Amino acid sequence: MLDMKFIRENVELVKKSAIDKRIKCDVDRLIEVDKKRRDLQQKLDAFRTQVREDGQRVGLLRNPKSDWYKRAIADGKSEEDIKALATEVQAGLTEIKPKVKKLEDEVSPILEEFEMLMLTIPQPADEGAPVGKDDTENIEIRKVGEIRTFDFEPKDHVQLATDLGILDIERGVKLAGSRNYVLKGLGCLLHQAVLRMSQDMMVQRGFTPMTVPVLVREQVMAGTGYFPAGRDQAYLCERDELSLVGTAEVPLTAYYSDEVLSEADLPIKLCAMSTCFRREAGAAGKDTYGLYRIHLFDKVEQVIIAPNDIEHSKKYHDEILQNSEDVLQALGLPYRVVNVCTGDLGMGQAMKYDIEAWMPSRESYGETHSASRFYEFQARRLKLRYRDGAKKIRFCHTLNNTVIASPRILIPLLELYQNKDGSVTVPEALRPYMSGCEKIGPV
Repeated sequence: MLDMKFIRENVELVKKSAIDKRIKCDVDRLIEVDKKRRDLQQKLDAFRTQVREDGQRVGLLRNPKSDWYKRAIADGKSEEDIKALATEVQAGLTEIKPKVKKLEDEVSPILEEFEMLMLTIPQPADEGAPVGKDDTENIEIRKVGEIRTFDFEPKDHVQLATDLGILDIERGVKLAGSRNYVLKGLGCLLHQAVLRMSQDMMVQRGFTPMTVPVLVREQVMAGTGYFPAGRDQAYLCERDELSLVGTAEVPLTAYYSDEVLSEADLPIKLCAMSTCFRREAGAAGKDTYGLYRIHLFDKVEQVIIAPNDIEHSKKYHDEILQNSEDVLQALGLPYRVVNVCTGDLGMGQAMKYDIEAWMPSRESYGETHSASRFYEFQARRLKLRYRDGAKKIRFCHTLNNTVIASPRILIPLLELYQNKDGSVTVPEALRPYMSGCEKIGPV
């Protein structure tokens, strides 16, 4: 959420930002509603102040022990005069109260519309984000690692894993419908090894590991920017007014919501391994093969809650990006980093870098990580604040990035580490997490 004062002072910038992000919002209507809200609120505040002051005055006029009452008597006013004045003030109060109620009834729908409109206004992208319509216009920053060439006909990850007896998509679909799967045996252990290795790396770098709820309240999804715009992507438990999260970013970022932290506690660095759920609404017919776009997966996520300082945010953004690159380098996977264009940015992202690993079966790089900085967009929604050195209350900055997500990462792992005989070599970094297993062979 943006500061309304910023929106009023930068109307054209906000409009252009929404166009660049391809996000529909009505900035003009927001400005109009905001003016009505402020006008009504000003009148309502004036009436409430009068009600409060007159209520106190009546109390003093009716209390013979009050200093005011005693001063009035000393000034020559009779008890009848004071009683009459109290009655007069009370009559004024009685007359004002219906006006207050009428104004409250008027302001209530205005406030509701104002809050709804505010949730539709996106964070403007940083100047460094390229303007573009979708992911095809993201800008490559660098490539890392050599792409393997094969001296035999390689299999894709589904063929490989099915032949090795470590993946069963058919029964996964039987159990839960399309875009589901079952990992078995060493496939399950490989999946867990990737997650555990990645989490260990983050803990070694000073991130606090967390186990967090993956079923959260509506306000947590809205606070992190996933509702209302992304509501169709979430699995909803309407009876309990809860939602399954698509990433541990949601509970990690909201962990300190509605709190005022100390500046000395910042930055706070958190990581969590969790199961993630995504409906993939609107993805019908897209990436339906294999493990690329699925409804359920596990992910290690990293989140930083930082001071309200743009340069610090940029530094932490580089840090979380490097953490993820180091994981891919430890796994020996070739990848590239791209600067995400405006049309591919989310509601709250000011800047995002995607990491894409090389996937032979796709004959291209496929997204495996998204590193985002939000400035105070999420913190405003979450009322996530801190008290700075001057005792001023400020909104925090938030950042997040995937550390690893599996089983999508198993696509390049299996395909790039396959052998001519159909086996798959286990990367050295994962062997300690698989009891020293060096190779996954046919069953």
